[in-house]
Amino acid sequence: MRRIIAATFVSLDGVMQAPGAPEEDPTGGFQFGGWTFHYFDEATGAALGHMFDKPFDLLLGRKTYDIFAAHWPYAGEDDPIAVLFNKVTKYVATRSDARLGWNNSQSLGADVVAALRELKKGEGPDLLIQGSSDLIQTLLRHRLIDEYNLLIFPLVLGKGKRLFGDGTIPAALKLIRSQSFPSGVIMATYEPAGDVKTGSFALKDPSEAEIWRRQSLE
Repeated sequence: MRRIIAATFVSLDGVMQAPGAPEEDPTGGFQFGGWTFHYFDEATGAALGHMFDKPFDLLLGRKTYDIFAAHWPYAGEDDPIAVLFNKVTKYVATRSDARLGWNNSQSLGADVVAALRELKKGEGPDLLIQGSSDLIQTLLRHRLIDEYNLLIFPLVLGKGKRLFGDGTIPAALKLIRSQSFPSGVIMATYEPAGDVKTGSFALKDPSEAEIWRRQSLE
């Protein structure tokens, strides 16, 4: 079976909007486009390169697809990521009838969830999500993401499109591996680990003050 992997740049407060450039996605009045730029060093760049070591196809929402299609085909053959991205199949979640002009691009059709469930059953490389915050929210609601490969940057953006947006289904995650870099960036890989489990550190017999506190919350 094929896995769906969300490979995402996020701030400490979970924002993933426009990591690459100010013009990338200023929707909603977002003013911090390009927020990852000054954190990239040799070590962080190498880690990003390792993310693409294994065979993959790209899984993209339409907005991210358009951003990528306007950049990677023109980046030149000396850019190893451009070479990879231009070669692989691009599966696109889109409601638009506009042509997908980037080579090896395929629309997922009207029922994205059903199409992805079929793709996951088949043979082929993993499906790697880049960007695509709206698509990620759909996949989260249907528990279709098998792995989160996060590059976490040491800054807080306050607002913007988030990895885990409103409506996210609560779930536990298991840390598979992690690595930190001199820039302060942390790479962390997680897998789903079932439902959230709760417990309690409260006293077995609550004090009168605790009983009053609980009643005051009602």
